Amino acid sequence: MRSITMIVLLITGLVTFAQESKATLKEAQAFIEEVESTLAKMSVESARAAWVNANFITYDTEMLTSKAQERILVATMNYAKQATRFDGLKMPEELARKFKLLKLSTSLPTPSDPKLAEELTQITTRMKSVYGKGRYCNEEGECFTVGELSNILAESRDPAKLLEAWQGWRTISPPMRKDFERYVYLANQGARDLGFSDLGELWTSGYDMPSKDFQAELDRLWEQVKPLYESLHAYVRMKLREQYGDEVVSEKGPIPAHLLGNMWSQTWSNIYPLVAPKEADPGYDLTQILKDRQTDAIGMVKIGEAFFTSMGFEALPETFWERSLFVEPRDRDVVCHASAWCLDNVDDLRIKMCIEVDEEDFGVIHHELGHNFYQRAYNQQPFLFQGSANDGFHEAVGDTLALSITPKYLVDLGYIETQPDPSKDIGLLLNLALDKVAFLPFGLIIDQWRWKVFSGEVTAEQYNQAWWELRQKYQGIMPPVARSESDFDPGAKYHVPANVSYTRYFLADILQFQFHRALAKDSTSSAPLNRASIYGNKVAGERLNTMLAMGLSRPWPEALAALSGETAMDANAVIDYFAPLKVWLDEQTKGQPRGW
Repeated sequence: MRSITMIVLLITGLVTFAQESKATLKEAQAFIEEVESTLAKMSVESARAAWVNANFITYDTEMLTSKAQERILVATMNYAKQATRFDGLKMPEELARKFKLLKLSTSLPTPSDPKLAEELTQITTRMKSVYGKGRYCNEEGECFTVGELSNILAESRDPAKLLEAWQGWRTISPPMRKDFERYVYLANQGARDLGFSDLGELWTSGYDMPSKDFQAELDRLWEQVKPLYESLHAYVRMKLREQYGDEVVSEKGPIPAHLLGNMWSQTWSNIYPLVAPKEADPGYDLTQILKDRQTDAIGMVKIGEAFFTSMGFEALPETFWERSLFVEPRDRDVVCHASAWCLDNVDDLRIKMCIEVDEEDFGVIHHELGHNFYQRAYNQQPFLFQGSANDGFHEAVGDTLALSITPKYLVDLGYIETQPDPSKDIGLLLNLALDKVAFLPFGLIIDQWRWKVFSGEVTAEQYNQAWWELRQKYQGIMPPVARSESDFDPGAKYHVPANVSYTRYFLADILQFQFHRALAKDSTSSAPLNRASIYGNKVAGERLNTMLAMGLSRPWPEALAALSGETAMDANAVIDYFAPLKVWLDEQTKGQPRGW
């Protein structure tokens, strides 16, 4: 009987297959060492090509970037598929984590077919370039960049001008709609080749918990902060009605998107002058202070660096100042969207942004430098562990420091002589809430929309309709003019054509307050949370650096615990920070409609 069975097995090839597929721990270790060595080298090549393309947008740099990205994406995908050979093998915890992260390491999985992989990388590069080169030209032949149109939305109070700027930028995205539809098909195919149902499931599986549990976690966090957002929305709608009248802003409905001071209505701080409380002026204007002191773009970055060094971090390398892009060039197209880079996985740190000397970019610089200091902190980790505990952590670090841009910090810098009286805090809190609290639902909807697109719940014929349904549901925002499926409004937001997941920003908006609350406890000051600053606090700096240096080596709850002692994300830190404002908002809107 045994011989007969053996003959059958030999005939079917099962014995050979079993022998070939039986993996050993030694082989698994050797495989991961090869993966890390190869991908580390390729990541440097890809990063350098991407840097050149972002700073010199031409057909040739697009092709070079596309090829470099294609090589690393295909290599990563091939390694991820080969890694399935070791499924079921008992491994040490660290090695097992590397195998898991390898399968989740690409946000853009390419199909197995080389031609389709090449097509996907060309499409994504092309969509980013369409965005980067986007211009709106009016009937008079005047052409405007997204930065120039954004300035109109931030500064003008003329509804007609606001509407033109809002509509104008959205003329750049319809040409990428077909490319986007093809990108969805190809990226989903790549995700399925790795064993995921679609790209959305791959993205949501990278949070040390099952995909469905993670989405439930997002719902839990949103419900914690939703009442605060609704109070802010009711107040802002009331004030905008006073400014523009009932014919523009309804008493009960969503707010028209072009009135909120931002191209995407994601933050509302630019309309603070319209909604500011009476007699709440803290007595200083940071933008004006920076200009009066003749602070230039590099000077702004130097101030941000000094915050980190005050906490005990090493100064940035000289190459950072030599190789970064700080000011928009006049002679070429660049991607002005702010970003932070580490091109060699060690210390070739850079930022790329077209800096404006104002309060907004002062905060953005702290944010981008947070990425750079995080990148350097974990550069001693193996390649597969060189990342943040989860992607929300990476976004939160710099913003945590930005929460310390308080009156006390400005006194320490010599920008103001004394701190304003605490009675002025409502104005400061409202201004910050227009940035942080207003952003929370926007931080959810971009990926909510994409997950529905990736899963097929939203078809190509419903792209724009579904986009605005989500914006109204979560944000209480509506388009100022009728939109149709000939439009492609999601594509007018950089992260959509660039294939950058967005949930990280929602998580960061929660985590930064949780980080701040924890680190502020290391201060000897008894100031309220909204007045606390960790500038110069080396104890807080040490705890922060401990977390940063862990990189991706441990599940994010352990990294969170290293900094805060907590193992769960807690949006109540947002509520704690803005508690005085919530009371004030509800007093101001008493008797006014809530919701939309």
